[in-house]
Amino acid sequence: MLTALHEFNSCVMCKGAAEEFQILANSYQGPGAFTTKVFFAMVDYDESPEVFEALQVTSVPSFFHFSAQWKFTTDDIYNLRGRDIVADQMAEWVAERTHVSVRIRQPTNYHGLLKLGILLALTGGLGYFLKWNRKSISCRILCEVLTLCFVIVMTSGQMWTYIRGEPYVQRDPRTGHKHYISKFSQAQFAAETFIISLFNMCVTLGVVLLDKAATSTMNIIKRKMMCLAGMCLVAIFFSWLLSLFRFKVTDYPYRFLWD
Repeated sequence: MLTALHEFNSCVMCKGAAEEFQILANSYQGPGAFTTKVFFAMVDYDESPEVFEALQVTSVPSFFHFSAQWKFTTDDIYNLRGRDIVADQMAEWVAERTHVSVRIRQPTNYHGLLKLGILLALTGGLGYFLKWNRKSISCRILCEVLTLCFVIVMTSGQMWTYIRGEPYVQRDPRTGHKHYISKFSQAQFAAETFIISLFNMCVTLGVVLLDKAATSTMNIIKRKMMCLAGMCLVAIFFSWLLSLFRFKVTDYPYRFLWD
């Protein structure tokens, strides 16, 4: 990797690219992954400008692959127009050029895990307190709502993103547009977990409305309206959940209302 990390070089992408490259190199050096077939190196312009001159590099960051036979083609240059600067895609490129598979291991976010532990402790303490003080219907409903919120947050991937230290969103280096949903099945942005949580909440609300419509003693018109609203919520948001999953796993065979 060729880069320019000094502040006066004004390379906005270099810091993020260096972090992703470091994740790739550290994953390769992990237990059971290291071999002598591939070596990773990072060259900074301020430390070795002669390397940039020899390779005629005029833009950074740049990624090159040099084989042992010194046979260099255009495929040995990481195509920033067709790929993002993320460790997973760089690992795919390394596998294409060297036939060495690198399983990316994101650094553990202990700070996020600590915050999640505190949140779970507070939620558990509140639930324990309400267990012995459910003297009114409002306390019982609050317990049910908190339980549902806990389940929805856990099933949306919040803990997974905290542990892996996934970014909130990802910015396309070519267009500057932000991506809130990762297109890789083994990655998930923090913003994506909130989207999934919203979909799960709407599906849950739809199921609750269907249950109330079937068991309530209200007049028939209100029950029909609740039933219709519940069916729409379940159908629409469950279909969107399947569509999101199909976006990440293209060969997933199931769909509901639309792709």
